[in-house]
Amino acid sequence: MNEHAAGIDIGSRQIFVSVANKEVKSFNTFTSSFKSAIAYLKENNVTSVAMESTGVYWITLYDMLDQAGFDVCLVKSTMVKNVPGRKTDVADCQWIQQLHSYGLLRASFIPDDSTRKIRSYVRLRRTNIRLGSDNIQRAQKALDLMNIKLHFVINQINGVSGMKIIKAILSGEHDPLKLVDLCDNQILKKKRELVIESLYGNFRQEHLFALKQAIDAYEFYQKQVLDCDKQIESLLNNLTLNSPSPDVIKKPKPIRHNKPQIDNLHCNLMKLTNGNDPSQITGMTDSTLLQIISEVGTDMSKWPTVKHFTSWLGLAPNSHQSGITNKKKLFRHNSIAGQIFRISAQTLVLSKYNALGAFYRRLQAKKGKLTAMKATARKLAVIYYNVMTKGVEYVEYGINNYEQKIKEQRIKYLQKQAVRYGFSLTPLLE
Repeated sequence: MNEHAAGIDIGSRQIFVSVANKEVKSFNTFTSSFKSAIAYLKENNVTSVAMESTGVYWITLYDMLDQAGFDVCLVKSTMVKNVPGRKTDVADCQWIQQLHSYGLLRASFIPDDSTRKIRSYVRLRRTNIRLGSDNIQRAQKALDLMNIKLHFVINQINGVSGMKIIKAILSGEHDPLKLVDLCDNQILKKKRELVIESLYGNFRQEHLFALKQAIDAYEFYQKQVLDCDKQIESLLNNLTLNSPSPDVIKKPKPIRHNKPQIDNLHCNLMKLTNGNDPSQITGMTDSTLLQIISEVGTDMSKWPTVKHFTSWLGLAPNSHQSGITNKKKLFRHNSIAGQIFRISAQTLVLSKYNALGAFYRRLQAKKGKLTAMKATARKLAVIYYNVMTKGVEYVEYGINNYEQKIKEQRIKYLQKQAVRYGFSLTPLLE
């Protein structure tokens, strides 16, 4: 039993601190109050502190406790559930302290300070991208209200051609024959007549105003994304300033959507990973790698095995066994890193030449989309773990090799079944 362990229950207005053999003491959530709480813990010879990860309220206190030299154990709320009917802030902090003193709490993964900085910028960048996308949907609604069907003809109205046409419309040009000339030559070759037809509409002032508001907001968030890119670039340059460049750096894969405007992004990422290149994995790019590193860092020793890693990501099968029954029970595991792998897996649906895409489609036909996505995401996570920990180079053997392996497995299974029932298989003569 650790008598130097304390428990803290965190709220938006107050925190409650429980120390062994002491009455619970409360503090406000001002910075000066946090300093008083730290002084109180030191007075009582506390060396280790456990607290619940409540919203974002824990972040500042966690940093201050960590800087003060305490061993901080951050736990999920599901790990510290008390007896039903005894839910108070005072009882909660006492229960956390008791569990922590017996060593029964499992600390959540908290990346190092540099990774947390990258994570803040990358998450903010992702939020700005999402808000920008929301405004593109508002722009599409304004176009629909004017019966302008441009977004049904051009895949992305926020592309170069689409933005030129929309800005010309907002400037007062409503002649489809003049607007169509603003399109790229590739669009004009294939869809010129469709574009002209889609640009005839009912131009009403209130809908044009709504369109302008949406486009202005979209461009604002695009600028916010660019500012985030500059901050990420500066941080990556500082982190890799004294890191040697790997001997061999492969050519980065192209990024189709929301490409980070960061100079030397691929080179800096390779310095962070010591030359290991997960961006060569099918379905992943430098943008994907940047997001994953911002969530898990580059030190994979936090997860002893690949099974620990995939379980933490929420990509491993759940276990719910009791007696002779083994039920399938849904546990919601919200992991941003796991979601990144799921999105990467989803991009493989229409791929025609790689093995993982064929695996996704084969499993989707048998088990459904969600199961196929999760299983493929787990495969990607396993490959990522092996690349980062063992330096294994990923090689895409293609769909033909994968289909040949599936064929051999099926033949082997049929041969076993034939022997089991007293038959033998004979190949047909061509």
